[in-house]
This record gives sequence, C-alpha cells and structure tokens, in this order.
Amino acid sequence: MQSTDLTLHLPERMQLPIPTPDAELEIHREELLSWHVDTETERVRFLSLVVGDFDAVRETVVDLDVVHRFELMPIDGDTFYAYAVMDVRAADETLLGVFDEPGLVLVPPIVYTGRETVHVTVLGEPDALSGLINRFPEDIGVEVRRVSAHQQTAETLAGRLTARQFEAMETAREAGYYDIPRTASLSEVATALECSESAASTLLRTVESELVDAALNY
Repeated sequence: MQSTDLTLHLPERMQLPIPTPDAELEIHREELLSWHVDTETERVRFLSLVVGDFDAVRETVVDLDVVHRFELMPIDGDTFYAYAVMDVRAADETLLGVFDEPGLVLVPPIVYTGRETVHVTVLGEPDALSGLINRFPEDIGVEVRRVSAHQQTAETLAGRLTARQFEAMETAREAGYYDIPRTASLSEVATALECSESAASTLLRTVESELVDAALNY
C-alpha cells in the first residue's frame, strides 16, 4: 500500500457559501475528524476540531440555510469541537466522488486551512493512486506533496517525531523550558536527557520545526 498527501484548491462553486469574509471569521484550521453521509435524507453528519474564533463561527453558522443542526463544544480559548448536520450539496458529492474508487481510502482528518484550501491523505493500491489525479474536475487545483509507502500518522503532530525527539519534548516541557516565562535552562534539559547542550538544542529545534510544519501542513 502507498499513500499520498494532496493539497486541493477549491473553486468558488465548491466552497461553503459563507457570507462572512475569511479575515472576519478567523478560522485558522479545521480538522474534519469523522463524517457520515445519510443517502436517504441526503445529509451529512460530521465532527470537526476547529482552531479559530468561537463566537464568530457560531454567529456565521446560524445564518447558513444548508446547516440543520450544529453544536460547538469549547476546549480552550481558541480551540473547539464542531458537530453539524447539513445538506449534501452537489459540490460535496463531486468532491467525495473522486475518492469513491475501489482501492482508495481517505485517511482522516481532512484539514481545511481556508475555505478554498484542503489537505488530504489518501491510502491505496499503487494502480488506484496513479489514476487519482485524473479523477478531479478541471477547476480543482491539485498539488501532490508526497507519494510513498504509508508509514506516517496523518496530520498528527507526534507522528512526525522519533522516540528520542518525543522524549526531549516531554522532558523540556516537564522541566519548564516551554513555560512563559521560561523556568528551566537548556543546560537543565540536557542534564535530564543525559546529553550535551548542543545535542539537546538540536533535538528541541528539530521538534519545533516538525511541529510547526505539521501545524501548517508542510
């Protein structure tokens, strides 16, 4: 089995019809964790993890005719779960239909970093993956970011780190290295990791780089 990471650029006809400008809505990231299409009611139920303005999202969703039920569940100041039941639009059927092919599986989460930008990981047999790009409508922009054996945990931050890097991150956090203000020095972290300051610095800088890239879908 192989997998590929794709970034999709959706045309306006396939974007959710939200009247609020992106700058005012302030959704930095939405991870679509789970979804189910009810073919009898022609509605989709889904659960997302959202990083953005809780109040702005709530006010916007209320005005959307395609949404029949929604609930927002706060996690912290800028992060919350969103559960919704909404109509399956023709645009949604078109997009999901691209992946409705024997030998292909969409790997959750589907990540939105704007109403027009979607990041997906697709798992499948090599023959099925090779024909995937040709299945997209012409007005959807497609960037292939990776094709390889499927060995990663899609879009999970820790999935990018080695055991030693994860240990360094946990050790630094427990010591207070990431506190604001910082309450532990690099030297103290290195001592706890039983390595040199240079090695500890390299570990932590690698961790930080990987986490930033993962958060921004690079």
